[in-house]
Amino acid sequence: MEGRCVVETWAEFGFSGPSYVPRLRLGFETAVFLCTGSDEVYIFSTQERKLTAVLQFPGPVSDLAESPDKQLLYVSCRGGVYCVSLPLLLSRYEPLHKDSLSSLYSVSSSSSAPVAHFICTLLLCRAQNSLANVSSGLAELKISPEFLAVEEEEALSLLLVGSVLLILSQRDASWVLSLYKTPKQTQSCSYEMISSFSLPLVSAVVSGDSELKTGVKRRPVLTCVHSGHTTPASSGATSSTEAILTDSHFHLEPVLFKLLFGIDAALIRSPVIVCGLPDGRLCFLPLRLPGSQLRVLYSLEQPVVSVGASVVMETGPAHAQCLVAVGELGRVVLIRTDKGGPEGPYATAGFIEGSVPGPVVCGCVDKHHFYYSTGSDLLVLDLSERSSEIEGQDGDETSSKSAAALQSPSSLNVCRVVSLAEPPCSTADEVQLLALSVRGQLQRITLPVGLKDARIPKLPSTQVGRSVKDLLSAIGDVCDRASVLKISIKTKNQTLRHLNQVLNISFLLIARKNNEDLPIEEKPMRCHAITRWSRLLQKDSLNLTCVLDNSSPYVLERGWTLSITICPLSYSPSVGGENSSTTFSFPFCNLHPGETLEVSLPLGAAGESSFPMTVNSSLIFSLTSLLGEEAVASFAFLQSNCISLPLNSLTVDWLHTLQLSSLTVPHKNNMSNADDTIQAFLNSRQIRCSGRGEGGVETVVKHVKEQYSASVRVSSDLLGDTLGLKGSDMDPQGPNLAPQNICISLLNWLFEGHGGVKMEHQVDKTTLSSSVVLAQAPSGDTVKISSKEVNIMDSAMEEDPLTAVEVQVESSSIAAVCGLHHAVLHRVQVQCAHTVLHVQS
Repeated sequence: MEGRCVVETWAEFGFSGPSYVPRLRLGFETAVFLCTGSDEVYIFSTQERKLTAVLQFPGPVSDLAESPDKQLLYVSCRGGVYCVSLPLLLSRYEPLHKDSLSSLYSVSSSSSAPVAHFICTLLLCRAQNSLANVSSGLAELKISPEFLAVEEEEALSLLLVGSVLLILSQRDASWVLSLYKTPKQTQSCSYEMISSFSLPLVSAVVSGDSELKTGVKRRPVLTCVHSGHTTPASSGATSSTEAILTDSHFHLEPVLFKLLFGIDAALIRSPVIVCGLPDGRLCFLPLRLPGSQLRVLYSLEQPVVSVGASVVMETGPAHAQCLVAVGELGRVVLIRTDKGGPEGPYATAGFIEGSVPGPVVCGCVDKHHFYYSTGSDLLVLDLSERSSEIEGQDGDETSSKSAAALQSPSSLNVCRVVSLAEPPCSTADEVQLLALSVRGQLQRITLPVGLKDARIPKLPSTQVGRSVKDLLSAIGDVCDRASVLKISIKTKNQTLRHLNQVLNISFLLIARKNNEDLPIEEKPMRCHAITRWSRLLQKDSLNLTCVLDNSSPYVLERGWTLSITICPLSYSPSVGGENSSTTFSFPFCNLHPGETLEVSLPLGAAGESSFPMTVNSSLIFSLTSLLGEEAVASFAFLQSNCISLPLNSLTVDWLHTLQLSSLTVPHKNNMSNADDTIQAFLNSRQIRCSGRGEGGVETVVKHVKEQYSASVRVSSDLLGDTLGLKGSDMDPQGPNLAPQNICISLLNWLFEGHGGVKMEHQVDKTTLSSSVVLAQAPSGDTVKISSKEVNIMDSAMEEDPLTAVEVQVESSSIAAVCGLHHAVLHRVQVQCAHTVLHVQS
């Protein structure tokens, strides 16, 4: 038997879609409890090697625990924790007679003590099942809700410390550890909550991926650590050596206990609860220390599979001198006392981290070894040998050598093990393990006799080659991870640089926004526009070309969008009396300093738009394009995933929308001839012919549309100062042409760009050479705009009349006349106000 393991299959239970990881737990005497993750708990006798009882609960069972007196079994499942009496369940019994059965019914109905009622109910169930199962000795019991001891949703792990029942559950976004006081058999069956502790839930990527692949939840690990000066309440052992590795309870060397859990817990000899959570955290709670809280001792960064203790050196009482925690992916941490004297001031707790080939499905620790299964193989790691190798080493050298030594466990050549437990029948020459296979088989594994003396044998050449391949593969994985991290760091640096650029642009535009009086030409980022008429399919339409000018020192990179909103200042009754706005968005990328972005958008077809209208431009930056939807959604303080920065506003009036049909109209030097021409034009627009018919009745031959007109008069002196004209001094041809030049200059000025908006003919730098301009309005009506110099007589100045220039607008459309009159008046008022402010400054 030396050198090989002996595997004996005792029973087969089978798995049918378990909800939780299977659990194998040692009971009192020769009983073994099997929790396969379903709604059933099996009780197996190792002495008789047969199944003695099956307990069926209302939901999937997550964990179970025995009371310290070995009388009660606590089982956690859906909805809470149930309590079952073990001695009554497993005791031998004889078939009951009808008289005994009727007496049990009467006792059960009349009994007021909860425990007596429980015993009678259980005996009735056994009596009813005894006729069918007396020959086989198997008790099959369905546990009803009346055996519910504590209502606790999502109870995952249980632990009993003396008369205190600890329940670890998951609620919403936190782990909750609840402490209940168990009642005595002669008292009420109510369980009083002593206290409750919570810890925020941290989602573990490894745990989440594992649960998604297998569909099986991993329960947290609960253990109780006692100081070496005390005896655990749950242990019935008489010697400290036997008390070290009691199931879920173990002794720890006093010095290490004090270093890990504090001097207060050591002085009052308080048991300490150690929790290994699926998110990788190792937490502890002193049970009897007033004001204690659930605190984090260490983090494995992967789900905790096993927590145990090992005797490193037997230099005195056989207390565990090393705390061992193992993660699902093979990460192992050994916590022990570093050198510096047993009670010296330099004694510290050392955390030595290493790794073993994973994944770790289950594991258990004895005095010197750690046994664990990867699913494909059962391995053993000698902890005492690892500790003796690093004895006399300090600091980083100790950690590195221990980590390297942890990578060479020995194979036991047993596969498909999902749960392990060490039975109490181990002898001095052999080690026996109880295991549960993936097929639901209960197995006893006897390790080779020479394992204890020889410790871990030398690896064969095949395993050495496999170890080298594993090391090379691990090196390759590290290189891949390093490359991924470099790419991630580079991406984050670029994102930070981009965000810094966005903030600089935002501060620049916000600072400029506070100074609204700044001219458009001096703004670092601005928009100006050009109106153009186009003809498509015999239909005229007016287009607006917006030009974004980047005069700032910053580059507008990806993620920016130019947003232009068009809002009419007035509305037509034909559109339902609603003043609606239209927004156009133009994403762009990499607009460098000094560059421009030109976009075109329609203002509407001829006769379908109302003027004037306001054009508001803004820059919008999308955080989603830079950070992604998930990252932006994680920022709860963000009200929007975009940053909007307004630029400037433009106004498109009636003068911008005219189609100039004639830029040059011949004019005569004689002012009377010009007046005659205008009069002839007016007469030609309304012709009335009269005559008499046969009845002598006068008839009208033709009706012509009525003409509307409006005029604006501006002082010649004020106009000269505004336009930079000084009467005849500027005209080399003499004073006779000076008034005509002023009139032409005024028309040219009116058709120049105002408010950042230009007309198409100004792009071609075409100028007017006449004081009369014929154009077509957006509605299709003909418009005539003329200017002339007039004398204004006032009673206050009879001798010197005021010379002014009159701008007259004529059209058969009253809307066109009103709109053009408003545009001319607004431009003259704005320019005059600007001139006055300039003179005052």
